[in-house]
Amino acid sequence: MGRPQVVLGVSGGIAAYKACELLRRLTESGHEVRVVPTESALHFVGEATWSALSGNPVPTRVWDDVHQVPHVRIGQHADLVVVAPATADLLARAAHGLADDLLTNTLLTARCPVVFAPAMHTEMWEHPATQDNVATLRRRGAVVIEPAVGRLTGADTGKGRLPEPAEIYEVCRRVLARGGALPRDLAGRHVVISAGGTREPLDPVRYLGNRSSGKQGYALARTAVARGARVTLVAANTGLPDPAGADVLTAGTADQLREAVLKAAADADVVVMAAAVADFRPAAYATGKIKKRDGEEPAPIPLVRNPDILAELSANRPRAGQLVVGFAAETDDVLANGRAKLARKGCDLLVVNEVGERKVFGAEENEAVVLGADGSETPVPHGPKEALADRVWDLVTARLG
Repeated sequence: MGRPQVVLGVSGGIAAYKACELLRRLTESGHEVRVVPTESALHFVGEATWSALSGNPVPTRVWDDVHQVPHVRIGQHADLVVVAPATADLLARAAHGLADDLLTNTLLTARCPVVFAPAMHTEMWEHPATQDNVATLRRRGAVVIEPAVGRLTGADTGKGRLPEPAEIYEVCRRVLARGGALPRDLAGRHVVISAGGTREPLDPVRYLGNRSSGKQGYALARTAVARGARVTLVAANTGLPDPAGADVLTAGTADQLREAVLKAAADADVVVMAAAVADFRPAAYATGKIKKRDGEEPAPIPLVRNPDILAELSANRPRAGQLVVGFAAETDDVLANGRAKLARKGCDLLVVNEVGERKVFGAEENEAVVLGADGSETPVPHGPKEALADRVWDLVTARLG
């Protein structure tokens, strides 16, 4: 089986330079990439750069190599077309079926999955015309990634920034693996997800923490965005790039995470507590670094309990019908401890997995059993963390009705 054939379309926005990094990720992971820039895109990144990075000639006009009919062949032979950046103009032309350059011709002839990564000023993204065009493309089965929030051109900031190339690549990888877009069965829903691991300060340089990387929570966030949800991600000490389309809040300690999650959950349909929250914290914080002293053993460090955020969420739901999903990281008697925790916490679903120094934490893959308050038990075999995320959302949407 040959290498996956990817067409990288680049439209004329200042973020075109970021597509070079996306191209590198695609080629280094074994994809054959043809770059199709618009004429305006070449004002930002030249044809020679695209050709050198892709290892392929770069057609720019329907009149190039006419005998090969490039405006038809390129789209026909692709396994995926991704447009990054996709400007407001490009989205409009794609939505209305225009074919006035090689890229829009390619989009019309493609019978493979298509991904758009928009980049534009906030006012342009929020304009009703752009929103209608995005809705049209999604209705036809295209994947339109939500733009990121951050610095735009000049001094402007807001929603409309091109998502990081690593995030766009992850979307492309998942779409290729699935052969198409995810169902948008979370459209109109607000979901809150916690991720990462809390850290409880001991002194100005030390803390009590855990090994959680946040990758499973981020996979849940990405998948929820792809399925149409409005996502609020509360991230604790992850160091990961923000998932495209999610509103990201940061927290350090268990108390900070609790405050952020409870506030965000006020209007949420679903709350997923994937973060590893410290059970205990030091009873006292040393304002100066704790010193070791020759000939003396260190003094014991008294601990106190942290709030049980999952139990609190389950017991005090701010709106009727809200679903609460918990995670249980266990090292022994995994299912027995998981069932006991499900009953104790009062959540609707509990994702139970075995953890250890070389299991789950920081890995790209996971396996788990999802226990339901209704007595159900759904095993999820070893595989990418996105696969577990998809299965969790399948179970959630079935219960949302």
